[in-house]
Amino acid sequence: MVGVVGCLAIVAIHVLDQGGMPGTKGPDYVQVMYYALEAAGVLAAVLQLTNKTRVGWLLSLGVAAGPIVGYVLSRGPGMPNYTDDIGNWAEPLGVVSLVVEGILLILAAASLRWYMPRQ
Repeated sequence: MVGVVGCLAIVAIHVLDQGGMPGTKGPDYVQVMYYALEAAGVLAAVLQLTNKTRVGWLLSLGVAAGPIVGYVLSRGPGMPNYTDDIGNWAEPLGVVSLVVEGILLILAAASLRWYMPRQ
């Protein structure tokens, strides 16, 4: 259940960051990545509630890792036509997002290890 909450928290944080739905995060490719993350987060949460738990954890791994990579790229070197956040490492919503994503990443990796076949 913690994984479900983590996925949905990441979705909520990114909906807030984009200014609600449908959102105004630009450039367009960044907005599309936000939508893809939000859809994947909801799907991962649903899969964890069904008998497709392993697939849900695999998707959760991406839901956690993807935004961490995006955060580092957007704050570090910047992304094409998206330089607004360069150097903005301490943005409160971004820090909260990193904490939630980090917890979900560890939890998903540990859960997937549990699902691996024993040799």
